[in-house]
Amino acid sequence: MTEEHPADIPLADPEAALLTEPERVLLHMPVDIRNMSLVVLAVLASVFVLHWAKAVVIPVMLSVLFSYALSPLVNWMELKRVPRWLGSAVLLLAILSAIGSTAYSLRDQASQLVEALPAAAQKLREAVKPRSGRSDSTLETVQKAASQIEQAAQESATPGSTRGATRVVVEPPRFNVKDYLWSGTIGLIALMGQTTVVVFLTYFLMFSGDTFRRKLIKLAGPSLSNKKITLQALHEITGQIQRYLQVQLLISALVGVLTWLALLAIGLDNAAVWGIVAGVLNLVPYVGSLVTAAASALVGFLQFGSLNMALAVGGASLLIHTLVGNLLTPWLTSRTSRMSPVAVFVGLLAWGWLWGVWGLLLGIPILMIVKAICDRVDDLKPIGEFLGS
Repeated sequence: MTEEHPADIPLADPEAALLTEPERVLLHMPVDIRNMSLVVLAVLASVFVLHWAKAVVIPVMLSVLFSYALSPLVNWMELKRVPRWLGSAVLLLAILSAIGSTAYSLRDQASQLVEALPAAAQKLREAVKPRSGRSDSTLETVQKAASQIEQAAQESATPGSTRGATRVVVEPPRFNVKDYLWSGTIGLIALMGQTTVVVFLTYFLMFSGDTFRRKLIKLAGPSLSNKKITLQALHEITGQIQRYLQVQLLISALVGVLTWLALLAIGLDNAAVWGIVAGVLNLVPYVGSLVTAAASALVGFLQFGSLNMALAVGGASLLIHTLVGNLLTPWLTSRTSRMSPVAVFVGLLAWGWLWGVWGLLLGIPILMIVKAICDRVDDLKPIGEFLGS
């Protein structure tokens, strides 16, 4: 008997046609291992440098971001024949005065909150403590089971193995307030120093105006095409960052107003203050909403003395952040930045891992700058296509 090959089966048979495997088409892509290795090493070196030099890079990026946000106001004052150096100084002094006055007005409430923390801890312990006559909670049952397992393991050990051995008990170090005060003081001094650097660098950037833009255009090369491409990239970066900041301010104002109205309806004291806090912390993606919900829930528990009311306060704040953050923010951000939501989320994770909270705050503007540059460089256009919507 002769064995039939699939090629000998007539194509008129439909079942046989389904069994035939189509011819595979192979796509040959040249891969330069050396160039790929250099790219990987360059990326790793850049990540290391960004993490190592974050004390310098973060203030510079914050200053650039603030200068982009405030430059339109300085330009408007310049059109009104106000000198640029004076307009920049007046604007920064007004912003710092507003921040200082707000913090000064909230000092009494902050001190009351800190003083009420021991009482809140006692109330919380009494609220979660099981009442008499009720069965043990699940957590207590698990703790008892773990204790019994540990006791059984100790009893099952052979007595001869521990004969002549010295038992060592490791005691944890005692709580020393001076250590925490010293570390907190050093951190406060460092924060004040970085804030001063950001303020002065922002002033110089706003005062210089288009000076750095002209220098970048000169460094692009003598050809007119390179200068035109550089100018287009700078215009796109400026427009996207300004639109992004406008969207963030609009969303933060909306979150602040909705939080104020919701907490006012619940009956929480100083609801307007918590609306301001919610609006400011909304600028930090993901983390700001959690901090606002936890802090407002704690204050609600202190005021009402009930876990249900604390959950209602924290849940209302978190619900507003979730609805606005998941519905309105992605839509407006995608329209202003023309970036992929997946790329934005992954980029925020990467920058948050690299710089913490500052990375979450600066991640999207940095991605906008990277995309504007990659769209105009032939070798980097795949990266721009990946970041685009």
